[in-house]
Amino acid sequence: MFDPAGPFAGSIATLAWILMGVAAVVMLVVAAALWVALFGTGNLRSKLGGKRTIWLGGILFPMVVLTALLVYGLSLTRNLTAPIRGDEMRVRLVGEMWWWRVAYLDRRRQPFMMDANELHIPTGRPVVLELQSSDVVHSFWVPRLSGKLDMVPGRTNIMRIQADQPGTFGGQCAEYCGGPHALMGFVVIAHEPEAFAAWLRARQEPQEAAISPEAARGASLFMSTGCAACHRIAGTGANGLAGPDLSHIGSRRTLGAGILPNNRGALMGWIGNAQALKPGNRMPPYTILPGKDLQAIAAYLETKR
Repeated sequence: MFDPAGPFAGSIATLAWILMGVAAVVMLVVAAALWVALFGTGNLRSKLGGKRTIWLGGILFPMVVLTALLVYGLSLTRNLTAPIRGDEMRVRLVGEMWWWRVAYLDRRRQPFMMDANELHIPTGRPVVLELQSSDVVHSFWVPRLSGKLDMVPGRTNIMRIQADQPGTFGGQCAEYCGGPHALMGFVVIAHEPEAFAAWLRARQEPQEAAISPEAARGASLFMSTGCAACHRIAGTGANGLAGPDLSHIGSRRTLGAGILPNNRGALMGWIGNAQALKPGNRMPPYTILPGKDLQAIAAYLETKR
């Protein structure tokens, strides 16, 4: 939060520095009063315990300081609650146990592309996030891009984020939601506008690349071993909604909601026994699958870019 990469995080960082500075001044004042109470002369201690000091230092001083901070803080962070223009890019994020469902929305606020655990945005423009939860209270927080806001079942909260420079920004669930809450990470990737437009076009084009015999066998195993009951892959018969959308898993930076690098070994380990890597998550272990089958399924998923 002390290294903001956008205007919304910048106002929060400024407020944080102001609050810490005021807290340091207040601590010095209290420390000085404590020194007088312990080591000061009788006359100073008498004044310190007088009614005038109590009224000024105990009532008026806190009222003035807290009121000034409240007014300044609200004016400084008013960009976080500014009215939505209506032409901003909009994404719906749904907190799950313990991962993030991502839906890119069109002008009618209907999903046109699904993903999970990472978000791609263009630089230099605000992005409106619709925050929801399907189970318990979560909290979305990418410290370098904006503040944090709860995701409450049954309601939609609105948040803005913006990145002024390309990069990868880590996020985290900031509200304890049980189980492996600490392993519920998130990744935001900011692109230059031209690069983002190219990325979006590539994501929406049909995936028609030829796959290896091993990957083809992995596709058959994916459908026959029950994976398709929980996961969706666009353009296939896999339409499960219980788990993350895997249509573009091959291009993701991480696995398991930010806890593992996305490579062949980590993917095989996650498919084989996700409970050993993230205890309590809702992915069942597939220890009955031999290594060659795990290898084939991983090879197939790597083609989904």
